Amino acid sequence: MITKEKIDELVKQYENPEFIWADPVSLPHRFSEKKDIEIAGFISSLVAYGSRKVFVKKLDELFNMANNEPYNFITNFEPKIIGDFNYRFGRTEDFVEIFKIMKELYLKDGGLEELFKYGYQTCGSTKMFKPVSDYFYSRAGKNAGQGFYFMIPNPEKGGAMKRMCMFLRWMVRKPPVDFGIWNFMPSSELLIPLDVHVARISREMGLLTRTSNDFKSVLELTEKLRTFDSNDPVKYDFAMFGYGVSEK
Repeated sequence: MITKEKIDELVKQYENPEFIWADPVSLPHRFSEKKDIEIAGFISSLVAYGSRKVFVKKLDELFNMANNEPYNFITNFEPKIIGDFNYRFGRTEDFVEIFKIMKELYLKDGGLEELFKYGYQTCGSTKMFKPVSDYFYSRAGKNAGQGFYFMIPNPEKGGAMKRMCMFLRWMVRKPPVDFGIWNFMPSSELLIPLDVHVARISREMGLLTRTSNDFKSVLELTEKLRTFDSNDPVKYDFAMFGYGVSEK
């Protein structure tokens, strides 16, 4: 098993603004206003799957349509703005449904921070995504298809919720790589964003025993990482990336 000294060394090396370009977090870093950052971060997290080169290009296209004003884009959203924009599983209709619901969220219900805060305060850190998905599902129109439900996943299905965990990390952890603009929960309660790469690396490191890349593995790995740093376990997300790079 990897030692605390080694994994802390990897964090110091890779939790570095110089490596932001290699991570989806680079997209919300284009903005400086809080609401622009959280909206850009949420939208970026929704499509952060598949080829990084491809989804970054698609997000460039979308933010250009939004005149690089995410908050203004969402609060004044009309379907015609995005034309036939789509990405892999997400059809144009799926994005329209998500953006319409986000518009309601910001105009009537306080925005993403209030929604995630409500989830945390009512359900705790391990079940907080259920009220988030419930909010979107309860407002989804008949045009919401497979892509909608892929981008807004149902935590009750037991998946790793990787993109939701990643977005929450961006918003809660302190800079320089993350933003630290949400203060309703401590970094100690964040969960590791688990994808195929992180799962494989964590098993090679001897940190994860489960063979399924599911939410139970997220909890197991996060709990193990808390033995290295109980206050900030998900900082080791950077170490996973660094270990994968250094071992190539």
